[in-house]
Amino acid sequence: MTDVERQLMGRALELARNSLYLSDPNPRVGCVIVRDGSIVAEGWTQAAGSAHAEIHALEQLGRAAQGADVYVTLEPCSHTGRTGPCAEALIDAGVRRVFAAMVDPNPLVAGEGVKRLRQAGIEVHVGLGEEEAATLNPGFLRRMRGGLPWVRVKLGASVDGRTADAGGTSRWITSEAARADVQRWRARSSAVVTGIGTVLADDPALNVRLEGAAFQPLRVVLDSRGRISRQARIFTMPGEVLVVTAAEPASCIDNCLVLAGSERVDLVAVLRALAERRCNEVLVEAGPTLCGAFSRHGLVDEYVIYLAPKLIGAKGLGMFDLGEGATLADAVALEFVEVTPVGPDLRVIARPVPAH
Repeated sequence: MTDVERQLMGRALELARNSLYLSDPNPRVGCVIVRDGSIVAEGWTQAAGSAHAEIHALEQLGRAAQGADVYVTLEPCSHTGRTGPCAEALIDAGVRRVFAAMVDPNPLVAGEGVKRLRQAGIEVHVGLGEEEAATLNPGFLRRMRGGLPWVRVKLGASVDGRTADAGGTSRWITSEAARADVQRWRARSSAVVTGIGTVLADDPALNVRLEGAAFQPLRVVLDSRGRISRQARIFTMPGEVLVVTAAEPASCIDNCLVLAGSERVDLVAVLRALAERRCNEVLVEAGPTLCGAFSRHGLVDEYVIYLAPKLIGAKGLGMFDLGEGATLADAVALEFVEVTPVGPDLRVIARPVPAH
């Protein structure tokens, strides 16, 4: 591939980021259309049910796309959902070449888009910018390939790892800048998951308060014994709330998922149920019990931890309950992906080290 082709795919990747808080549950995709060496149209995936990236770009050109080259960060779809197939739209527009960063793992596509384009005589290249394209859609790829969403655990703590003081007070350990940054993680998530302990202790809203966010994520409360009150603040905000229990809840809850079979909610079953609801990225905002359970069961793909420059001491509440008798040999091994100052705090992004 030439440097120019790499630059054009780089531009498509930049455009895909416009869909970060917009396109869920559809993947974030960018598209560039080029004629005679110049970009003549750009597009990105719009809100669900609206135009995909290719259509968004083609709408700016009409028949002027005849003979053009197209750079798109995901294989054009070949099936009809809430919108028509993008591969057919590109064929009808008479484009000459298509550069796709990666094949779409969706079983409804999975190479069929590329096949259809080639059958129509369009030159197709796949793989340019594949790694970068994949990082934009970790949840969509995980869901399509394995039937589970991408799970991200978010925590705010003092530099000595305490999420609350000895009296249980946790507002506010981290800064206003860190709390604003959390809104971006919520806004890109399909669902925000918490536990009944956090709801009873803090009565959080867990809604998105970010300008430009197109949707409210599903807010999920894991409540094994059905203790949640209909008056909880989480029910007063726009958007859908799902209560997951191991038995029928005592209070009248409109949207409840009962996962019977044990005293505690099965976390894998929860994640599979969320994937069936087309949830791509799940953000866990909870206390040490639930965060520890996700970690112990190897269900966390990424940790986002905000560390405030404060010391609370040993009597404060820790971040993860990993069970009794844990030794250094039992420790969850992580690798730091990024450490970034956010106001006076540090945002640490870490991922589990893959088992060998």
